[in-house]
Amino acid sequence: MSGFLYYLAAFALVLGVLVVVHEYGHYLAARWAGVKVLRFSVGFGRLLWARRFGRDGTEWAIAAFPLGGYVKMLDEREGDVPAADLHRSFNRQPVLKRMVIVAAGPLANFLLAIVLYWGLFWHGTEEFKPLLGAPVAASAAATAGLENGELVLKVAGEPVQTWQEMRWALLERAVDADEVALEVINPRREISIRRLDVSAVRRSGWEGDALDRLGLALHRPSLPPVLGTVKANSAAADAGLRLGDEVLSVDDYEIDSWADFVRIVRQSPGKRLALEVLRDGQPIAIALTPATIDEQGEEIGRVGVSVSDGDRARAALMITVSYGPVSALRKAVVETWDKSAFTLLMMGKMITGEVSWRNISGPVTIADYAGRSARLGLDYYIKFMALVSISLGVLNLLPIPILDGGHLLYYLVEIIKRGPVSERTMEIGQQIGLALLLILMAFAFYNDINRLISG
Repeated sequence: MSGFLYYLAAFALVLGVLVVVHEYGHYLAARWAGVKVLRFSVGFGRLLWARRFGRDGTEWAIAAFPLGGYVKMLDEREGDVPAADLHRSFNRQPVLKRMVIVAAGPLANFLLAIVLYWGLFWHGTEEFKPLLGAPVAASAAATAGLENGELVLKVAGEPVQTWQEMRWALLERAVDADEVALEVINPRREISIRRLDVSAVRRSGWEGDALDRLGLALHRPSLPPVLGTVKANSAAADAGLRLGDEVLSVDDYEIDSWADFVRIVRQSPGKRLALEVLRDGQPIAIALTPATIDEQGEEIGRVGVSVSDGDRARAALMITVSYGPVSALRKAVVETWDKSAFTLLMMGKMITGEVSWRNISGPVTIADYAGRSARLGLDYYIKFMALVSISLGVLNLLPIPILDGGHLLYYLVEIIKRGPVSERTMEIGQQIGLALLLILMAFAFYNDINRLISG
């Protein structure tokens, strides 16, 4: 499958699952409340497929425009309702039931995130340890005195086991703190406290990767350029490379580490390379032409070999984290809550101008992330799906007319004033909400296009 189709399929699966779960939340709540559901649609616009199922003859449909979906319920405001079905009309339900039906969609997205995280935490995930590489010169990490090979044990007193846990803890504290204490241990088993200035993240408007901006990099062990495996029918096998060969040079460029060799190969798709390798103590000349592979829309070279010390390096860099079923569920709930609160906080800071609007992502960027996470593995893809599900839930609960949160706001006003909001007020609200969404979509598409152009 080409890179474009792979990314498109990964994005379509995420979008399809999240839309179905969201709308199914509305559907189940409507059925619980006794409201008749006329149509369950994935997508908007012209119907591509439709079938009727169930005792109410609900129409299940797939429509042409895939970015969303809807559940159409019996409602007197949208057409004539037979007298026998008046009690099953949405508009005839008590306000609290209507609120439950509307809130059930976003809540279903939060529940999906909890279930996904729970499965991951219970099954166990292999992740990078918070092992630091050499800090970028003149960066906050360098100023803090962080060194290559130090392992982060705690962030502001909170224990961390993985690179992602460290990243998340730093992001949370960068919201309102200028400095964060990192407890680290170096290869000599000496424990130190490093004070990291994180204010640069806020000053940048939260643009780009926060850890890159702070000068934090993942540790990359220096491995000798010795072949551990040679894949059959690969470019390396065709060239005559063997297990145990040590690469001395490529096109007269001296190779000091495995990283040097990988970098040159990746930069040379389809290009003939002159290698000198050491085999059984004797230097041998070999001509190697890397195969051309599409990776995230970029052509790279690949030859089909791995490093001899790869297993040892992997064991030093990776950790498998797992929890019992109860602990995993508790952690999943906390993870979903924390990320929901952080998403809402960032949205608020975007309105006040503290966070750049360039952080808004549209479908192109989301599709890119979907494809990247899928290529990294199922664990990463599931985490990505959970994160997008949380974002969708938070977005839909915003008090913007046309979104679920806007309808909940109308019902809250109805409870307070003991009467429904007027049709005129709702019509004006719908227009305002649509305008806000169009503006948001315009920003998202602009940012997508800008990222494509600038790379």
